[in-house]
Amino acid sequence: MEQESLRPGERITRTIRQRLHLKGELMLAALPTATVLLVLFLVETLSEQRLLFASLASSAFLIYMDPEHGTNRVRTLVISQLGAAVLGLMAFMVLGPGYTGAALSMVATILLMILSDAVHPPAVSTALSFSLRAGDESNIALFAIAVAITAGLVVMQRAAVWMLARYSARH
Repeated sequence: MEQESLRPGERITRTIRQRLHLKGELMLAALPTATVLLVLFLVETLSEQRLLFASLASSAFLIYMDPEHGTNRVRTLVISQLGAAVLGLMAFMVLGPGYTGAALSMVATILLMILSDAVHPPAVSTALSFSLRAGDESNIALFAIAVAITAGLVVMQRAAVWMLARYSARH
């Protein structure tokens, strides 16, 4: 059975993606950078627990590198990141901060990603962050907002790749 979240994007997109000039690369990098800065601003404004959101920066970079890859689909991002946050928080609440809770949340997140075909590697860091440092349930709501912003990045990045491909084809 083929795993959708592990499937690379279509060959034509990948070929175009590899041939971008410096201006095109900078244009593609601008969206993930702006998204991460927006998430950091949101976290700084509403919370002081910045570490919980570090894995979203990795997500944004993966989306920049290959927005068409199955790992970077909105469904995959949302299921893996939110599932990891919930599993990490549950481990913290049951076992407290420490190695056992962190290990359990990491293993549970990996199983969730495999069983749901939603493999997004930065989610493992999310599980560890929540299991080691999360003490306030409101972090889940704030994290969900940050994930939604990052999911919007997927859509914007795919549109940017499409526009750059059209522009490159004309010139």
